[in-house]
Amino acid sequence: MSITQQHALDTHRAQRLGETPPPLPGTHDWQTARELRGYRQFRAVVTGRPAGGRVRRVLGWLGRLGRLGRLGRPRPRSAC
Repeated sequence: MSITQQHALDTHRAQRLGETPPPLPGTHDWQTARELRGYRQFRAVVTGRPAGGRVRRVLGWLGRLGRLGRLGRPRPRSAC
């Protein structure tokens, strides 16, 4: 059963029972992602690890390597 079919079934059930219909699929995805990030940061602090910044630190490191030409891409040559 697809998400759309499940939503239609849940909406029909709610209508028959006089309840409020469920939200559309995907309505709260960003809120869920933010809550998950917060939970992971909380768990990191509780276990004594740094609370965040690992992904940004790695992406920054990769970006600097790319600018320096160390990732296999040719560096642009100067006109001199």
